[in-house]
Amino acid sequence: MSFLLRAPAPLPLAAPAGDGPGNPWFSWQYIQDNADTILSKLGFHIGITLETVVIALLVAVPLAVLAYWIRPLTGPILALSGVLYTIPSLALLALLAPLLGATNRGTVLIALVLYALLLLVRNALTGLTQVPADVKDAASGMGYGRFGRLWHVELPLALPGIVTGLRLATVSTVALVTIGAIIGQGGLGDLIMGGFWNNFYKAEILTGTVLCVGLALVFDLALVGLGRVLTPWSRRRAT
Repeated sequence: MSFLLRAPAPLPLAAPAGDGPGNPWFSWQYIQDNADTILSKLGFHIGITLETVVIALLVAVPLAVLAYWIRPLTGPILALSGVLYTIPSLALLALLAPLLGATNRGTVLIALVLYALLLLVRNALTGLTQVPADVKDAASGMGYGRFGRLWHVELPLALPGIVTGLRLATVSTVALVTIGAIIGQGGLGDLIMGGFWNNFYKAEILTGTVLCVGLALVFDLALVGLGRVLTPWSRRRAT
């Protein structure tokens, strides 16, 4: 596992003179001098987070529907996704690296998708099981079959649960992407790790950390807005 010991490419080791003496936590000069690198890492972080959530959602919703329709499968599906979620991130990367490549972007992507599954499957299944029985009976009485009822009634009513799972999975993924820094595929985590390798360069560490937290907040707020748009009836019921 020699890739775990590989240090990131070095960045500046000390704060520029214009930002005061020593090694300050914040440096405008560092941001200006390394803007291209910072934007590149931010773009990578955004891209792999979106890919992860989309892929995980496409896998998780069918699994939740399967568990919803065939109740004996509920336990095994939740148990399997739960076991995957409990695997330590470093161990999972170490298991995937020999198969996909020690510095392959796909290694991080697959690991992130596996971690997102539990949150999405569990919340989607919760949303489906909370659909009132009388609503399902009414839909059946209107002539909807199993698939028609799922598409037109059950999934729309399960959207609040699905969006909740999506929010949790997205915020979790933003944080977990940083672990990929150990193989040079960590987005903003590369800045954080680089700061530690560069003699604890505080400005680099703080820049990566603040951008990571800010990105999680932006994604979460965007999903809150999306949930309000997709479920207008929930707002009317709340008022």
